[in-house]
Amino acid sequence: MDKEKNMTDIDSEIGVEGTESGKKTLIRIPARHNPKLQEIIDRMNGDDELYTLWQVMNVNAVQRLGMSDHGPVHLQIVANIALRLLRLIVEHNIQPSVMIHHKLPAEDAEVIVAMASLFHDVGMSIHRIDHELYSLFLASPKIKELLEGIYGIPTRTIILSEILHAIISHRADGRPLTLEAGIVRVSDALDMAEGRSRIPFQEGIVNIHSLSASAIEKIRIEKGDLKPVRIGILMNNSAGIFQVDELLKNKLEGSGLEPYVEVEAVIEGETEKKLIHKFRI
Repeated sequence: MDKEKNMTDIDSEIGVEGTESGKKTLIRIPARHNPKLQEIIDRMNGDDELYTLWQVMNVNAVQRLGMSDHGPVHLQIVANIALRLLRLIVEHNIQPSVMIHHKLPAEDAEVIVAMASLFHDVGMSIHRIDHELYSLFLASPKIKELLEGIYGIPTRTIILSEILHAIISHRADGRPLTLEAGIVRVSDALDMAEGRSRIPFQEGIVNIHSLSASAIEKIRIEKGDLKPVRIGILMNNSAGIFQVDELLKNKLEGSGLEPYVEVEAVIEGETEKKLIHKFRI
């Protein structure tokens, strides 16, 4: 894409082609004026092996384990969120780690967060347990292939290493050492709107996991007042606080994004006696 739309609602940022017709789901993210990122996305959309891996991992997640979607729809939601977070932070003259430590441009940080987002769960094609580790050896050769000819060997090696670091750091006990890895970690947790919970629960069972997931209506990512980024979470029920406190808070703490992100969850509607109107972390 040559231009990025002026968007604040995450659900309006996500482009998904073919999900209703049964056709292949294409990854669509706002590449802006980043031709390298656009070329990489075009290559990914034409890669049948990668798309098949995404389908296989979703079979494991949804059909075999009863979890929420972990396929290409989830991956591109995370990639869009990650790019949004990164760009808002960079607008405040905060440099990504790849700029500080490797003297690469911000456009390469965009490549890192986008590709890490799109590969972070690929190990689910093997197993849920330790899927972050499995993602590393599945992602490494494919990422190297996708970057071939776009970057020279030294830069390609740096970017590959940074992507793999972001992938492994998204796990529950991960310790992100870069801004880019922290962004991917938090972005994964932010795919929670309209019941898209990252916390697995048994389908059809009414419990705090299912109730809290259905309570999240919308996620907004905007310029913040106190910090560079404001994450606004709109809920229809106070049960949604469980998602925010158990999922997002745990991913945000230790991510390295704490100085840059403010979070506010707001309950709207009159369907229940309000126990709380706003919740901040």
